[in-house]
Amino acid sequence: LLSLGTGTTSEFDKTHTAEETAKWGALQWMLVIQQMTEAASSYMTDYYLSTVFQARHSQNNYLRVQENALTGTTTEMDDASEANMELLVQVGEKLLKKPVSKDSPETYEEALKRFAKLLSDRKKLRANKASY
Repeated sequence: LLSLGTGTTSEFDKTHTAEETAKWGALQWMLVIQQMTEAASSYMTDYYLSTVFQARHSQNNYLRVQENALTGTTTEMDDASEANMELLVQVGEKLLKKPVSKDSPETYEEALKRFAKLLSDRKKLRANKASY
């Protein structure tokens, strides 16, 4: 299972200061709480799927690709401007160089190549079985 996220701004501890949030009104809190809820949903889905694959000794069959530190216009899903698309390409290129997890030195680029080979090998195996 290749799970592709749309990205989040879930590094909330690095995004807002106590001084800033102390001045917020209800609307600002609602927007941030909505972002936190969406990020929590994404994290819980990833945690659940990861746990299921690990329990079945199939953790190499699951890969979640997600950038959790989006900022500025890259967080706006309705901004399809050329400038924002270029920023998103840069985000993706930087993400490829990041480790998949804190526990693994494997980068997303390496993991995606490994995953692509795994899928290709399985397709070939199915094609060979179908030809009999």
